[in-house]
Formats: sequence, C-alpha cells, structure tokens
Amino acid sequence: MSKPMIRIHNANTGEIIDREMTDAEFAEHQIGIKKMQARITASQAKAQTKAALLAQLGITEEQAKLLLS
Repeated sequence: MSKPMIRIHNANTGEIIDREMTDAEFAEHQIGIKKMQARITASQAKAQTKAALLAQLGITEEQAKLLLS
C-alpha cells in the first residue's frame, strides 16, 4: 500500500513539490484518523441515546428544547 501524498507549495517561488508521507508523518496521520473515528462513534452513540430517551419520554426534540429553554 502506498502512503498518501503531501503537496508543498512555495507561494514565494511558485514551486510545487509532491511527495509521499514519511513513516513518521504516516503514523501521525493514522493516529489522527483513529481519533476522528472515535469522535464520530461517540457522537453517534450520544445521538442514539438522546433519540432513545426522547422516544421513551414520548416527545420530539423541539418539545425537549422548549422544555429546557
């Protein structure tokens, strides 16, 4: 599997360099992906919990906002 490419654009000279990520950059990139996936999973779980609670109470999200305002 090839590593993602990095584009370096020197605005002063207009030079553009495309290169593969180094091993360290790729490892950092993978960590970032895993962190983002964890945030998405947590956000989805929170939304499901919220929807289940609203369903259990028998109210809509708008009604809950009105009650809490």
